[in-house]
Amino acid sequence: TKTYVDAYGAGEGWDKPLGLEAEIVPLVRPYALYAGEIFSGVFLLHGRPVPGADVEIELYNDKGYKAPSEAHVTQVVKTNGAGEFSFVMPVAGWWGFAALSEEEAAKGSEQPVNELGAVLWIKADELKK
Repeated sequence: TKTYVDAYGAGEGWDKPLGLEAEIVPLVRPYALYAGEIFSGVFLLHGRPVPGADVEIELYNDKGYKAPSEAHVTQVVKTNGAGEFSFVMPVAGWWGFAALSEEEAAKGSEQPVNELGAVLWIKADELKK
């Protein structure tokens, strides 16, 4: 799990992979975002983009919003051929992005398949007068 903080206003380094086994690398600056803005990222597994992966997105619902249905609670988008995905955060708050992939077991191996995931938290702020 990771999040980004603009330490000392440096504004640099947010677009660089950290070299984790599985990670989401932002394609949009991951802080100072407003509700209604789009967030885009790329899902990497062992440093390589993962096409066709599910990315589950949920709001940390500390304000008690009522979802129209259970299906609305967790939004799901797929990564494209380059491992990229996008999502518009409709309301202010903390949004969790979770991407999952299964490592392939060696052919003929009886080893269980490993599920690897990356989680990134992004905060969308409300624009006020």
